[in-house]
Amino acid sequence: MFAWRADLAPDRDGSSRFLPWIIALMVYLAGLALAATMVLEQIAGRWSASLRGSVTVVVEPSVRDGGADIDARVEAALGVIRTTPGVLSAAPLTMDDLASLVEPWLGEDLLSMGLPIPRLIDVALDGDGGLDLAGLAERLETAAPGSRIDDHKIWLRKVLRLAHAVELTAVVVVALIALAAAATVMFATRTGLAVQRDVIEVLHLIGARDSYVARQFQGKAASLALRGGLLGLTLTGVTVTALWLAARDLEGSLPPAVRLAPPFLTGLAALPLAAAAIASITARVTVMRFLARML
Repeated sequence: MFAWRADLAPDRDGSSRFLPWIIALMVYLAGLALAATMVLEQIAGRWSASLRGSVTVVVEPSVRDGGADIDARVEAALGVIRTTPGVLSAAPLTMDDLASLVEPWLGEDLLSMGLPIPRLIDVALDGDGGLDLAGLAERLETAAPGSRIDDHKIWLRKVLRLAHAVELTAVVVVALIALAAAATVMFATRTGLAVQRDVIEVLHLIGARDSYVARQFQGKAASLALRGGLLGLTLTGVTVTALWLAARDLEGSLPPAVRLAPPFLTGLAALPLAAAAIASITARVTVMRFLARML
């Protein structure tokens, strides 16, 4: 693909030797930015899908009796919730469920400590969103004082806002990496043109076109960038795979499972080609401008 007749030696100067390594580093950083975006997008999407259309009612244990009447207060709260229009179902979490939720922070011996633990009631809502949360909160306070409603929409809005901010940041980072790669190729190309200025003048005298000279540098730059891009892609694949394997142990507790989605893999595979395209275009533009000033 990148084979061409080489009457010039664009790599005769030492600057081009470092070009593949610089491109490899840039492709590696761009791949990590894409990976971070994919992970956050999947986590935010799954949390949003699992929590949308539901709220959690928290029944706090009474301080006066040490939480002895917590079961009665949970039943009173359930009676209010299940008779509220817009509620599809309401089910209290068992003590084992509560223990598994706090186990990553408080350990496995929470139940044996005898501490008063707030009870959680998972409430599924009707899809039309007609539930009056303020009215429900007032009735819950009357039936089970100390109860409160945890509306997931507020938390989800913050998570989605953070996810969008990270995605925008990743796009800006990738754009800056592309500009840095173009600047690196331009510098290397200008150095090669300066080194071989006399040879280029001789080629002009014997009738060589500017486009012919540009192709010499363009093909070499694309070849070096593709080589570096493949190296960077390999490093990205090793890093992402290692992190994915390490994160599998956390799937049962903190973050939802993350899958290597086909669009993400396609984007990673396109990075070396994008690097080669940027290098080729940058080298051609740089050479054509340089030759135009020589005339």
